[in-house]
Amino acid sequence: MTIREPLFGAAALLAALSTLPATAADLTGKDLSNPTAYIPPQCYTKTVDAAGLAHNPCYTCHVRSRRPNAINDFDLQLAYSFPAPARENRWTNLFVDRSAAVAAVPDDDILDWVRTDNYRAPDGTIRLAAALADPPAGWDADGDRAWNGFVPDAWFDFDDAGFDTAPDGTPTGWRAFAYDPLPGTFWPTNGSTDDVLIRLPEAYRETAEGQPDRETYVVNLAIVEALINRADVPIAPVDEKRHGIDLDNDGTLSMADKVVFRFRPTKGQTMRYAGRAGLLQDAGEAPLAAGLYPLGTEFLHTVRYIDVDDAGRIAMAPRVKEVRYMLKTRWQTYADLQEGGLAEAKERSDFPDRIALFDGDVETGISNGAGWRLQGFIEDADGALRPQTFEETVFCMGCHGGVGVTDDSTFAFPRKLGAASPRRGWWHWTQEDGLVGVPDRLRADGSPEYAFYLKENGAGDEFRGNTEVMHRFFAPDGALKPDELDRLRSDVATLLYPSRDRALSLNKAYREIVREQSYIRGRDATILPQETVHRSVEADEETGIEMPVEPWYRR
Repeated sequence: MTIREPLFGAAALLAALSTLPATAADLTGKDLSNPTAYIPPQCYTKTVDAAGLAHNPCYTCHVRSRRPNAINDFDLQLAYSFPAPARENRWTNLFVDRSAAVAAVPDDDILDWVRTDNYRAPDGTIRLAAALADPPAGWDADGDRAWNGFVPDAWFDFDDAGFDTAPDGTPTGWRAFAYDPLPGTFWPTNGSTDDVLIRLPEAYRETAEGQPDRETYVVNLAIVEALINRADVPIAPVDEKRHGIDLDNDGTLSMADKVVFRFRPTKGQTMRYAGRAGLLQDAGEAPLAAGLYPLGTEFLHTVRYIDVDDAGRIAMAPRVKEVRYMLKTRWQTYADLQEGGLAEAKERSDFPDRIALFDGDVETGISNGAGWRLQGFIEDADGALRPQTFEETVFCMGCHGGVGVTDDSTFAFPRKLGAASPRRGWWHWTQEDGLVGVPDRLRADGSPEYAFYLKENGAGDEFRGNTEVMHRFFAPDGALKPDELDRLRSDVATLLYPSRDRALSLNKAYREIVREQSYIRGRDATILPQETVHRSVEADEETGIEMPVEPWYRR
């Protein structure tokens, strides 16, 4: 695949998407107006403020990775090491003044918008699934009059254990989990609410005889959680004899209340999946390794508007901004990943101006080069969900295509709430009370994570544009307020949730981007021009940060 100059340019693409109905717009093109759309807007932040003080939001992504992630990119905390085409910041939506447009929208109007469900139809069916059953020509990349990509099939109807169920009572295999949002952009106070669901292949949901079995699935999900976190995972008591696995590694098959992590293959220490997946593992068809998900694992991530009631209580809105999907299509061993990481490092050194290239299309998504295929859907100008264009999906690659902090290309599952959380962390944000009452997690060094982020970054977002967080948590001299930190320690919602006025303003600002269909210029819900963002950078320009910050996890 090669990247060519766009046939019509960004302006023409935006005009086509904003003026044509969804059924007529052609989304199948693969030309890029921004050849480095995989470098996210946050990477252009001015880390040095007007007073000459350096702030470090970069460490949340660019860190010393833990095996088998071989992308040790902590050096990116220290310099804007961009290839030449990326040195001009093309995320120009960051510099748009939307304050007048936001002020002109009545609160009731935007509340009606965010409370209108664009995922489910009034009859309960999934709108996007119906549209994809007979896709318009503008969505059909291969011209076969059929949709060959992912079709959303989660109903967001969760039981007490976080399992999703179809209207006829059939389990869909999707399971919701609660997690600590990554510091910065994905805090609701910075523009969006979101959720993540995981699904393992059918073999992991079945007994050895091939029968669907909830307990087998629960056990296998706990095994995956242990593998990703490299730690033991408490579970409800399970009869090990039923599954033929010594889950707690005590040398006997009895009742187990935890899955013990063990993975030292050179010393004969490993783990085994339950049910039919275990038989496939024995046959070499279901590989297992610490830090890696099973082949065929799926993630579903919805990004949503912010709902807020008259009392200021924050909740996930019914209206979906984006549906994001990941499927693990290829198994890569530790050696494969190490080789890929070394090859990428060598290329960065030998050819610093060479840009990343990606394979895929609007219909089947894009490969991230690490065994996953990513696909997305986003609102059209009228608010209905449509497939993302190739360029809009390349945007996803910067985070899921190779940064040091991820585990097997993912962010949320390694940050899943643990056994101290209700339902051991297996619940959806619409259950319980969202993030209210969730304590600030501890970093490997024992410090509270979100408090640490505030200290290192001097703000509650990468752009340092969230003045609400600044006023709430920082004194005029820049010192953090002890009383607010005390509240944050036991309730992260005091930081992560915006006020009612801010929530409404962020919703209004984002809807302007939807109406413009200007996602290729940036999709951050900013209201005022972001003066703390570079419009361009020099080659290897230093950030002003002198010492890289270590990651939140133990390596």
